[in-house]
Amino acid sequence: MNNPRKILTTLDGFLQNEIRLILYGRAALVLGYNNTPPEYGATMDVDAILPLMEMPGLEKNDAFWSALEFTNSELEPSGLYLTHLFAEDQVILSGNWLDHLVAIHFPATHLQLFRPSTNDLILTKMMRIDPQDRTDIAFLLTHTDVNLSTLNHIIEKAIIPDIPELHEAFQANVNWLKDYLSR
Repeated sequence: MNNPRKILTTLDGFLQNEIRLILYGRAALVLGYNNTPPEYGATMDVDAILPLMEMPGLEKNDAFWSALEFTNSELEPSGLYLTHLFAEDQVILSGNWLDHLVAIHFPATHLQLFRPSTNDLILTKMMRIDPQDRTDIAFLLTHTDVNLSTLNHIIEKAIIPDIPELHEAFQANVNWLKDYLSR
């Protein structure tokens, strides 16, 4: 069993009601795509994006937060955790990202898992200048029809949080990606 599957199976066991999670990061890659490299399953955490429109209900959902706490407590000895929950306005995404969610088949009682579209996952990977994120982008490019002309469209649709470091990383990754695609 890969680590994201273990983390989410543990969470599902503590949940009392249905919860929708929108995964990103390596958990979204290993659970949302076929033929991922084995190291993707070794990630120690699960990242999720929380839509702003769902935040008020989720913030009041004490059962969810308790389940999350129990999950992290149970998994702590193994170093696994689920704590990276970001509001959508903290992540680089397209304006209509929610319209293009992809369901992730996952045998669970209470969890409903989704991932952003491949193009939106590429945008999330452009938040840092990181060799691992660029490796992930290269993997994602094998699952989409992005070329130099479509890249410009994706870039134009990107909504970047108002954090200077994210703008800098995004621009550096745009330059890297243009160079990568022109090879």
